[in-house]
Amino acid sequence: MWNENKVRIKDIAEELGVSTATVSNVLHGKTQKISARTVKAVEKKLEERGYIPNMAATLLARNNSRIIGVVMNDHPKYEGHALEDPFLSAAVNHLSDEIDRRGYFMMLKKAKRMKEIVVFASMWNLDGMVLIGFCEDDYQDLRDRIRIPFVIYDGFFDVQNRFGNVLIDDFDGGRQVGSYLQALGHRRVLCLADNDVCMDRKRFDGLCEGLGTPAVLWIIPMESSAREAFYTERLPMIRSFSAVFAVSDFYAVELMRFLQRNGCAVPDEISIVGFDGSREAAASIPPLTTVVQDNLLRAKTAMDLLMQMIGKDCSSETICIPVRLRIAKSVKAVPAKEAQEQLFPRETVFDPDD
Repeated sequence: MWNENKVRIKDIAEELGVSTATVSNVLHGKTQKISARTVKAVEKKLEERGYIPNMAATLLARNNSRIIGVVMNDHPKYEGHALEDPFLSAAVNHLSDEIDRRGYFMMLKKAKRMKEIVVFASMWNLDGMVLIGFCEDDYQDLRDRIRIPFVIYDGFFDVQNRFGNVLIDDFDGGRQVGSYLQALGHRRVLCLADNDVCMDRKRFDGLCEGLGTPAVLWIIPMESSAREAFYTERLPMIRSFSAVFAVSDFYAVELMRFLQRNGCAVPDEISIVGFDGSREAAASIPPLTTVVQDNLLRAKTAMDLLMQMIGKDCSSETICIPVRLRIAKSVKAVPAKEAQEQLFPRETVFDPDD
């Protein structure tokens, strides 16, 4: 066990030739006014010296902290607003209730890099963690570096060891969307995603399965200003589709508002479907047709798995949560004649980074 009394912030500062305030700011994530080179040097030295802040001393002395860490990926696509994302905020809300119900405390953290989670887990002597939004390589690396159990939201991998995985049925969600659009006469359908892997790919593949014909996939930029420019440049192309399926409610509502600002009526001119079942989808005008995932069931399932693992049953398990299509007013049927005239496109993947 590392002993923080062997090293102080002052020691780290003196070794690097920086101020104690600089070291403290790096520790607390206040790095806006610190150069990337200095941040990297301080983080490296802290890791080398095994520094753990004094505030963790009492918890480290216990065998069990009764703390569950919830860590979300502070991905660049959230542009510094990860906690405002409808899916993430709903997930955290239900996890908080479930953790509290089981007599534990929740500690929430945003993280950009996996090593932040390693330090976080060690610093607070966590009993377990729930991780949201990281990729396969990150999970495998974390598994090898920490011993506490953790459960993942949406892990996509072939090998598991000492962690649980709670998925939603992304393929079936996309299939339900495709079947619904197909029944209403839609044939030329566009799918919007910010990547072509994991859950987004499954949602797209399900869409094509339900439609019974290939859809068109566009990989959209992650930055909001770049998406605005992307949509503006391609507005005539977007309007050539009868329906758009966005792989998240956030992107669906954003596109809906863009189209409305540019004189395109939803759903009279183009239908839109999202995925997540967020409060934002229900509040949009018109209300968004969307695939609903049960965040409460997901949180309960994740905590059931984690409690089993904390109870020394470290067997790995993947559980898939079903989803359902919630029909609202953002989709309308295509007249029979127009449906027959629609082209059947080959699958087209457009990536703005290519």
